[in-house]
Amino acid sequence: MIVYAKLSVFPEYSLMKQELKSLLLHWDNHFNSGNYEGSWTVLPLRSVGGLDTIIPGLTANDVFADHPNMDMFPSIRKFLATFQCTVKSVRLLNLAAGAVIKPHCDHELSFELGEARLHIPLVTNPDVAFYVQDQRITMLPGECWYMNANLRHHVTNGGKTDRIHLVIDCEVNAWLGELINSADCISRIPDYSQQQLLDMISVDIPNKVHQCSTAKYTTSLSGIKYTNYALYP
Repeated sequence: MIVYAKLSVFPEYSLMKQELKSLLLHWDNHFNSGNYEGSWTVLPLRSVGGLDTIIPGLTANDVFADHPNMDMFPSIRKFLATFQCTVKSVRLLNLAAGAVIKPHCDHELSFELGEARLHIPLVTNPDVAFYVQDQRITMLPGECWYMNANLRHHVTNGGKTDRIHLVIDCEVNAWLGELINSADCISRIPDYSQQQLLDMISVDIPNKVHQCSTAKYTTSLSGIKYTNYALYP
């Protein structure tokens, strides 16, 4: 079972961020109000029927379409056009400074179950702590990460600035499967049933297996210098 993977996908990050900064956007509170403290808001870009609803598809027959907000982000639309798989929900998620997303699982949303959630940070800071099954993932601006949302995950924004991610839900096919399985940085754990995963909400999963380079690298984006390690114990 894959916990997370850093994908060799390279969006036009600078254009996306430029479009984001140039707009006065109306953000809605995240629908899952019991799972966070502070401000966690969402801007739908693709949704069921292209409507304002921010709740993911509830049935297999849901038809996803671009929301009018997508017109404000031509760089995101262009990026999504390169996907050789079915793209379902797309949105921007803003976790405000000091906010916390509590530990939770998104039922049956994982690579192994046919759906994959991708995260691309557009605005972030070094004090964002993102954990999936107690493994910390540090995502740099412009990177594309798969994370297994079916596993327990939680996030704390301990910084003084908001954290904004582009979040994309896709159907897994051969193209996406190859992209994820061939990732240079990938973490796996043994396979568990859904009930076992639910039972593990408050406990650690043993036998974590990482297949990441431990090379240290540094990048400078928007005047902020980030030091990242490809492996986080």
